[in-house]
Amino acid sequence: MAIREEDSNFLATQRYAIVTGSNQGIGLAICKQLASKGVQVMLTARDEEKGKSAIKTLESCAFFNHLVFHQLDVLDPSSISSLVDFVKSKYGKLDILVNNAGILGSSVDTNALEAYTNGSASGYIKWGEISTQPYNLGEACIQTNYYGAKRMTEAFMPLLSLSDSPRIVNVSSSSGKLMYVVNEWARDILNDTKSLSEDRIDEVLEVFLRDLKEGSLETKKWPSFLSAYTLSKAALNGYTRLLAEKHPDCIITCVCPGHVKTNLSVFTGPLNVEEGAHSVVRLALLPIDHGLQHSGLFFYRDEVSSF
Repeated sequence: MAIREEDSNFLATQRYAIVTGSNQGIGLAICKQLASKGVQVMLTARDEEKGKSAIKTLESCAFFNHLVFHQLDVLDPSSISSLVDFVKSKYGKLDILVNNAGILGSSVDTNALEAYTNGSASGYIKWGEISTQPYNLGEACIQTNYYGAKRMTEAFMPLLSLSDSPRIVNVSSSSGKLMYVVNEWARDILNDTKSLSEDRIDEVLEVFLRDLKEGSLETKKWPSFLSAYTLSKAALNGYTRLLAEKHPDCIITCVCPGHVKTNLSVFTGPLNVEEGAHSVVRLALLPIDHGLQHSGLFFYRDEVSSF
């Protein structure tokens, strides 16, 4: 059930949020929806010109004064530190961190994809046939989708701890469900809630990247397509559970916003960006009194789902 604005006592005081990778797509829609509810939002982008251009398009919006742009590259520790310093000096704390920045980790044949989207090809999109997975893109995918979120979380946890109700929303994907991690060794590690650790997640990703580099994904029984994306999101889901246990006073969730028509999905999917952003914003604004009940959970849009 969607939360009505008046139901969330979290909004009774001024709140401050960061949304990573938010110059376009779902990220931009998240910024708009949060700002429209009075949250002071830091819209971020790796490319400064693209970020400034994105925020300029919102100048006529009634909530524009609740938006500010700051450059951020989640792969660059110095860029993250710069944003930490900005938030610390300007706002003194952080209430919401939305780890949204992400890349696909594959190269898609857009001509072949067009055959599906214009109806000249039948059936579901056969991503394995129209995409390739070069090592450099796979490594960048893991570094952005998982380690980028981890860097941001570690850097901003001190400022989040100053909030009376901190929350982190990790934008994930149903592709990261363990049923799609077909390598049994990796799946068993990520599914072992008692002994899962950040080191064990690192181990899975290191082995995966080694096998990707050696061209042995098939023989080692890794996912046949969108492999790096699947592993990055499975790792993010596992990390979400670990964080929730480590920080019991912080509402930490991960969510698949659904199949949204964005640059990441090569503009496939039935949902628009506003629909995709809604589920993320809902989790970011959970009422204080029962928000912690949701911590450590995975959501598919507005519903709790299994890992």
